[in-house]
Amino acid sequence: AADLPENYEKYADAFQFIKDVPTDWDSTIVLDAEPGDYIYLARKEKNSINWFIGAITDEKARDYTIAFDFLQANKKYLATIYRDSETADWEKNPMDYKIDQKKINKKDKLKIHLAPGGGCAISIKEIIE
Repeated sequence: AADLPENYEKYADAFQFIKDVPTDWDSTIVLDAEPGDYIYLARKEKNSINWFIGAITDEKARDYTIAFDFLQANKKYLATIYRDSETADWEKNPMDYKIDQKKINKKDKLKIHLAPGGGCAISIKEIIE
């Protein structure tokens, strides 16, 4: 994190993603990208089956469907989705976000909307029952 702590304290719920993200990876998958325009990237935590997804776009809003086919079969996961709200915009409303949780598995897909200049982050952790 490259800002003053007091700036993160205002958004402690969103900062949880930064706290959860590991620093060492087993795998990196580019899900989709166009250099200079957007990227959707998935990374697998080293020595774990947990994944983290990041996406960012330029000034153009984008819609994308993430297929979770890279997840391990016969496992259940909890996806915590940090995403742009419907009214988010890099210029007019840059801090408008939502955080959702959803149970997923390898067969699921998730539609993601990126606001102009926006992005999303998804933490995918195994559900141990």
